[in-house]
Amino acid sequence: MTTRVEITTAVVRELLSDPKIYPELPADLDEDAELALDSLALVWFLHQLGTRYDLVVEPADEHLAEFGSLRGITEYLRRVQAGDSGDE
Repeated sequence: MTTRVEITTAVVRELLSDPKIYPELPADLDEDAELALDSLALVWFLHQLGTRYDLVVEPADEHLAEFGSLRGITEYLRRVQAGDSGDE
């Protein structure tokens, strides 16, 4: 049985620091600083999220805009983790 870890900005920052995503992600990157994930980086990020934290996420196109900052990614993943896909 896997213990569910709360998704925090620190968790998102750690995942984004993967060399296949952002090899030199600044440790002091502001939560609202603009990020640009290309499609391969996004796939790897989501794969790592599932592998490390047992959270499977398949964002719809309209949710990808939320992947533009640490805060946006964190808030989206918290909603998904709480069972709210945002597809209202």
